[in-house]
Amino acid sequence: MKALVTGAAGFIGSHCAERLKKMDFEVVGIDNFSPYYSPDLKDRNAKDLKEAGIPIVMVDLREPKDYKKLDTDFDYIFHFAAQPGIAATSSFEDYLMNNLVATKNLIDFALKCEGLKLFTNISTSSIYGLRATLTEDAAPEPASFYGVTKLAAEQIVLSKTREQKMKTCSLRLFSVYGPRERPEKLYTKLIGCGFFHQEFPLFEGSEAHVRSFTFVDDIIDGVVSVIGKEDAIDGEVINLGTEQEHTTAEGFAIVEELLDTKIRKDIVPKRGGDQMFTKANIEKARRLLNYNPSTTLKEGLEKQIAWYRKEFVD
Repeated sequence: MKALVTGAAGFIGSHCAERLKKMDFEVVGIDNFSPYYSPDLKDRNAKDLKEAGIPIVMVDLREPKDYKKLDTDFDYIFHFAAQPGIAATSSFEDYLMNNLVATKNLIDFALKCEGLKLFTNISTSSIYGLRATLTEDAAPEPASFYGVTKLAAEQIVLSKTREQKMKTCSLRLFSVYGPRERPEKLYTKLIGCGFFHQEFPLFEGSEAHVRSFTFVDDIIDGVVSVIGKEDAIDGEVINLGTEQEHTTAEGFAIVEELLDTKIRKDIVPKRGGDQMFTKANIEKARRLLNYNPSTTLKEGLEKQIAWYRKEFVD
């Protein structure tokens, strides 16, 4: 069996590629090595994958000509690549091109893969809007360019099931954290501030935000569980995340406890589109995928701190 993983040098994509390899898949990873965040971190991830026998091909999904670098004999495609998050440095055109146009081009490529069993789109709880607590059949209310373009990309993917051109599904992920998390994300930045005794820039009011912080291994359990269930999940949207809820303040305190330090806070103006409350409703994932995330926030943060210490401190 052969799988293509887009965004394979990134946070969650790299973990998925490694898991598939351990499941005896032939895995090809692609990434455009965007400078959106530290090229050094992506290079580290790519090095780990190459050492595991997973080739990384430099492909920009926005460029149709780049697809000529790829074979068309894939059984599964896992589409992680995207313009992520909410950032003042990202324009609407960045989100449009990287999330929507790139996905449309990838679908065109996927339609040439005659043996393709399933196209799995990796989506986000940001589609639900500022309070992401709903089931998959609720009306989306995205409140950011990121959420809007990810919703549009999701619908383009699922339209291929409606057209009966290929089998598809879309997985909406909730607040993923863990080793290799991007440097601008909450816990990597917070852990770095703890180790190096720096102030942490905290968005005004965000300490009270509630999140389904989900450890990356639990997310990958759900992602790879789609394999072999193509008929049951064709055309479906499925939430993946933990039902455990924690405020940002609680997560902050756990990191301080594990590092045995106090981290100074620099309160900065709140940002538009930031979710106030997320709780993953995973009844559908339990029913269709037998999904059962089990890692506590403290257990996951212990592993993330160990990774950070090994990569950036020792």
